[in-house]
Amino acid sequence: MEYVTLNNGVKMPQLGYGVYQVSPSECEQCVLNAIKTGYRLIDTAQAYYNEQQVGNAITKCGIPREELFIVTKIWISNAGYERAKTSIVESLRKLQTDYVDLLLIHQPMGDYMGTYRAMEEAYHSGKARAIGVSNFHDSRFIQLANSVEIKPMVNQIETHVFYQERKMQEIMKPFGTQLMSWGPFVEGRNNYFSNPVLKAVGGKYGKSVAQTALRFLIQRGVIVIPKSTHKNRMEENLNVFDFHLSAEDMEAIGKLDKGRSLFF
Repeated sequence: MEYVTLNNGVKMPQLGYGVYQVSPSECEQCVLNAIKTGYRLIDTAQAYYNEQQVGNAITKCGIPREELFIVTKIWISNAGYERAKTSIVESLRKLQTDYVDLLLIHQPMGDYMGTYRAMEEAYHSGKARAIGVSNFHDSRFIQLANSVEIKPMVNQIETHVFYQERKMQEIMKPFGTQLMSWGPFVEGRNNYFSNPVLKAVGGKYGKSVAQTALRFLIQRGVIVIPKSTHKNRMEENLNVFDFHLSAEDMEAIGKLDKGRSLFF
C-alpha cells in the first residue's frame, strides 16, 4: 500500500474500497471480503444506506479498529449545524465506532457552512480524525476553504482518465487538500475497458486496463476507491503497487483527458 499524508499529518491509504451502489443485503460480506483481501480504507456515506452493514463488517473482521480508515459523508438532508451534528452521532452509531477517520460534506448544497462547523466540532472532540468535502469545484471550494478554521483535508470529486481534474489539484494545493477520486472506472462509460491507449500501456506491464488507470491516478497523488462486488476484481484492483508507469506512458494516458464530466 502507498499512503498520502493529509494536511494535519494523518496518513491515509491511497487506495481503498468504495461501497457506492453496493446494496445493504450484500454490503457486509463485500466489505469483509475487501478487508480480507487487504483493503484498509473503506468509503461509505449516509446516502448509500449501508453504514450499518459497513459497521457490522468492521466489527466482525478481526482487524484492530486503528488499522482501518473509515470514511463517511453527511448528506444534504442533514445540512446545517444542528442536523449535521445529530447525523454525525447517528453515523457513528451505525458504523459501531467512536470516530471516523475522514468525514466529508457530500454535496455543496443547503447550509454547508453550518455542516462544516459541526464537522470542525467533531474534529476537535475526536469524533473525526480528518474532515473535508466532496463535489466542491473551483470558486465554491475556494470560498469554503478561505472561510473555515480547519482547511479541508480531502475533496472527493469525479476523477478518472477522461476527466483528470488537474486544475482542481492545483487550486487545492495551497490549502494542502488532497484529491480523492470517485468513479475511477467511470462505470465503464466511453468504452473505458476497451480503450486502446490503456490496453496498450497496460500490456507493457502485464496489467489490465483497470490496473493501468488506477496506477495512473495513484502516480498523480490521487486517492482512489474502486468498487467491485467480486473478490477476484477486488484482488486485481489492489494489485497496482508492483509496477510504475514511465513518464512516456503517463503522458500518453494524460492525453485522454476530455476536460468534462461523463456523468453530469
